[in-house]
Amino acid sequence: MSFLTPEQPEKVEEPAAEIASGARLVPRITIQAFCEHSQTAQLVESALHDRRMSKVALTTHNGGIEGAVETYKSNPTPNLIIVETTLPPDQIPVALTRLAEVCDASTRVVVLGHVNDVLLYRELIRSGISEYIVLPAGASEIVTAITELYASESAAPIGRTVGFVSAKGGAGGSTVAHNVAWAIATTLRQDCLIVDMDLPFGTAGLNFNQDPPHGLADAMLASQKVDQTMLDRLMSKAANHINLLTAPATLERTWDFEERDFEQIIEICQKSVPVIILDLPHAWNGWVRQTLAAIDEVVIVAEPDLANLRNAKNLADAIKALRPTDSAPKLVINKQGLPRRPEIGAGEFASSVECSLIGQIAFDAALFGTAANNGQMIAEVSANSKANEVFSAIGMQVTGRQVSHGAARPASLLGLPALFRKRA
Repeated sequence: MSFLTPEQPEKVEEPAAEIASGARLVPRITIQAFCEHSQTAQLVESALHDRRMSKVALTTHNGGIEGAVETYKSNPTPNLIIVETTLPPDQIPVALTRLAEVCDASTRVVVLGHVNDVLLYRELIRSGISEYIVLPAGASEIVTAITELYASESAAPIGRTVGFVSAKGGAGGSTVAHNVAWAIATTLRQDCLIVDMDLPFGTAGLNFNQDPPHGLADAMLASQKVDQTMLDRLMSKAANHINLLTAPATLERTWDFEERDFEQIIEICQKSVPVIILDLPHAWNGWVRQTLAAIDEVVIVAEPDLANLRNAKNLADAIKALRPTDSAPKLVINKQGLPRRPEIGAGEFASSVECSLIGQIAFDAALFGTAANNGQMIAEVSANSKANEVFSAIGMQVTGRQVSHGAARPASLLGLPALFRKRA
């Protein structure tokens, strides 16, 4: 720990080479630092030279806590915020409260301060600030604090798993999943992994114009040998902040799996990527059922007709029974306004299925057909399409982001908002 108290003797630093050789890499998180002095900004930037930080996306800004507050009034927050403050001890908790009011609940905060105050340190840690580091400090202290948060054996997984499943074949679950991943990557600037779990017929490679030699099937066939290093090799980069674990899309063998065969791969992904989008096949078997029961969010994609309504209702009821204490599945209505097709109204559809309606996507054969044939996302073909706003809204919902970052959050009894509390 970088902040020293009378109860904590100073630790002897290990040689840099020894630290690097056995260090665990910090996962693919986004860090934004707000510094009041250029020397502090240089210190934070120098942390990127550490091997443990090789996957991290870090940017530095001016302005300290107040600069962060102004920025996040209109922008989403990253995985980790580092803020420098020169305020006196009695003013720091108040300033951090203002920051918390514009932060997402999943964001963690490290404070760089200039006051070596034991009482302040204890108050901030009790309130949920992840770490308080006294300046001047070395880059290794910052890296160690981040590593303990995200890469230690006891660190909680950072990845949020979101599964998209079609109520009926052709309803567009894969298209919605891939475009939502694009929206998360571009709007929230979060690293996103798309796992195409439709091994014989998956389209993630086609939709991103990728034909990688390896993918999810290699990880599945590796069985007990799969680990983070192997998954990193099997992932293919599709765009900035987007990686794929593609399906082989071949019929050379039958892709039959046991109920829990995918669990290990998903758990490894959760330790290294902030958002995992699972593109699930329109099927009902043991491993699909188990995956739907275990992930954080489920989105059912349906067209507004009777067959989709029946299937979506059956899916929703089954998923609710599988996960009685978790969030209910969410609903997206796709291909609205298909010419000459009688449709069930979106409100009536959602009411019958008893799911929260988080998106309605209009039918546009030319736009979606062009994107599919070119291996592009909708935003690449038409940046002004209203569908992009829907995909972004869905992305905000499934990642737990607030619609309005300026909305106040309830404060904790200790004076700092509960969102800063450490997770068990």
